Amino acid sequence: MSQRPLRAACCVAAAFLVAGPVPQAGAEPANPAAPAPAPAPAAPAAPAESVPALLARLQGLYQKAEEATEAYNATEVALKAGQEEERLRTDELGKARSALDAEKALAGRMAREQYQGTRSSLSPYARMLLAKDPQAALDERRLAAREGARRAGVLDKLTRNKTAADALAARARKALETQQTLAARQQTQKEAVGAQLKEVERMLAALTPEQLTQLGARETENTDAAQRKLLDSGRLPARTGTPTAAGGAALRYAAAQIGKPYVWGAEGPASFDCSGLTSQAWAHAGRTIPRTSQEQWAQLPKVPLDRLRPGDLVVYFPKATHVGLYIGGGKVIQAPRPGTRVKVSPIAANPLLGAVRPDPDGAPLPEFTPPPLPDSATAEGDDTGYSSEESPTEASGASEASDPSEAAETAAETSAR
Repeated sequence: MSQRPLRAACCVAAAFLVAGPVPQAGAEPANPAAPAPAPAPAAPAAPAESVPALLARLQGLYQKAEEATEAYNATEVALKAGQEEERLRTDELGKARSALDAEKALAGRMAREQYQGTRSSLSPYARMLLAKDPQAALDERRLAAREGARRAGVLDKLTRNKTAADALAARARKALETQQTLAARQQTQKEAVGAQLKEVERMLAALTPEQLTQLGARETENTDAAQRKLLDSGRLPARTGTPTAAGGAALRYAAAQIGKPYVWGAEGPASFDCSGLTSQAWAHAGRTIPRTSQEQWAQLPKVPLDRLRPGDLVVYFPKATHVGLYIGGGKVIQAPRPGTRVKVSPIAANPLLGAVRPDPDGAPLPEFTPPPLPDSATAEGDDTGYSSEESPTEASGASEASDPSEAAETAAETSAR
């Protein structure tokens, strides 16, 4: 369709809209003096979203971001392992190819010697037949057998080295392909985390100062109520015991990180996410534990809540997407979520899944002096910022700390990382 008829059609349609509908034949003309019809009543405004609904929505966004972060962390671990595998295979392949080149050179030299020998003199077999006495014939036979064995050995080693080099080349290619697949997956997960945090930012930007205040107040109330409920239940130890030597070292390391910002995917030294903090704390205590909260929950021995000791890891949410380090007295050190800093929090600040112990065979110290904690560590920033897809279930002593639909949430400004 040409542009001129299209513009003409638009002009006609505009004139029709301005002039109003054309009266049909036989219809009475409109009375210009008649009053204009009353406008249709406006649709009722949608009710403002309640504070609990805002909390649930914001918590859901944070929980998705947390899950995406831990998925990213798991892929990062696999990618590092793949990179190391690819490096080892490449080194092995280089050594195998060097050995193969050396065997090829030796085989070539032997072939030249054999060719030159047949051109310049009699073969060992001919010399054996023409020997002047039986002893000389036996000597020639031994020399011929030794030379034949030497050549057969070189050819056999050459064949085996070539087979090994081919196998290593295939494994190196596979390791590289795996690494490339993991790198692509990690990039996708990185974009997913960014998208989730952008959603959080957009929601927070739409809230009024009054709503922010209400959310903060609701968070404090719910966290305090959840903590009282847990303490009154008797599910925690009656008194705080002592950690093992490794647990004490992990606790001191975690305490030294208080005040550093949460950054998703970070494992120090300037910033941390939740599992980055716990894994690094125990690494500095001399024990390697899994990087992600899900693997920490899956691989480390479970411990009932009433047997918690300082240094144990407290895991949250049905999918084990958050973790903190127990310090005793119903408190944990944790990196709560984007927009917050490493801090001391009530153990019931998030819905509990259970607890694990990185050093189940360790003996508690006879005595232990806890590291000093900043005075503001328990009051600066919020704790929750997450939601649960279902009620937390008890597992190995785990207990429900709070109703996830009523879990507290602050609206502190979050980072986009």
